[in-house]
Amino acid sequence: MTGWNTGDIPGLDGKVAVVTGANGGLGYVVARELARKGARVVLACRSEERGSAAVERLLAEVPDAAVEPGRLDLGDLAGIREFAYGLPYERLDLLVNNAGVMALPHGTTADGFETQFGVNHLGHFALTGLLLPTLLATPGARVVTVSSFLHALGNVDPRDLNSVRRYGRWTAYGRSKSANLLFTHELARRLAARDDAWDVRAVAAHPGYARTDLHVAGARAEGRRLATRLMGLAARVVAQPAETGALPVLYAATAPGVPSDSFTGPSYAMWGGAPAPSRRAPWTLDDAMGERLWAASERLTGVTYEALRGSDTT
Repeated sequence: MTGWNTGDIPGLDGKVAVVTGANGGLGYVVARELARKGARVVLACRSEERGSAAVERLLAEVPDAAVEPGRLDLGDLAGIREFAYGLPYERLDLLVNNAGVMALPHGTTADGFETQFGVNHLGHFALTGLLLPTLLATPGARVVTVSSFLHALGNVDPRDLNSVRRYGRWTAYGRSKSANLLFTHELARRLAARDDAWDVRAVAAHPGYARTDLHVAGARAEGRRLATRLMGLAARVVAQPAETGALPVLYAATAPGVPSDSFTGPSYAMWGGAPAPSRRAPWTLDDAMGERLWAASERLTGVTYEALRGSDTT
């Protein structure tokens, strides 16, 4: 991995990718670099207006890019189904589960789930499950789920997945990011149990401390102007650019030989460097917890991974 950068991304002509939350920040950079290498990229965004604007911006940077916007609200299961069923491609080489929210005041999704758990984990769990048949039909496909080094702030609590008993914005965020890693772990296990999975891999990545709007969204939503300014200042002074933060995600998505259930991050912990294997909390490798989260996620979303039924490890 020494010195790995976007120039090392292999040619992606003929491949199809979906990147969630691609209207800005890390998602936009990931979508742009995949398109630059020849992939057809769907920029899956909650806002049609921002998604269309991102496509225009991307085409200005990469004029021959094959890109299109897609409306996807990860906080609305009906909208997730509409997006997945409306995807017109017979192959899907890459699904990048990138979109997310961070440290928001308590709220709920359209389906009544705590927002961070609902968007960061359940939304992507549902999307992946609905797109799984197409992924399985595409040799060498990958599912890349973006977690965070802040997953260490909280383990998943199966007794209170929606933080009904007690809500702390940062604990809830950590739990949702731990859920991302547990989902990757369990999906990797179930894929490995299939003889006909065509080397479809589930992997995870994190950007370290990257300069995006994600960090100030919670304070801004509550109208806390001073906190918004301070967090924005800290990001400008300390955080790495989105272009650097996107490298571990791009590596996990495209580099040859990336092992399933791997977790890639910046080599210098939070602040950049070439992509490298990242530390993860031991609870994100707990088979029993992964099975419990999987079962709960199927029950809550109504999305059952029928293609992996023969791979149940329970």
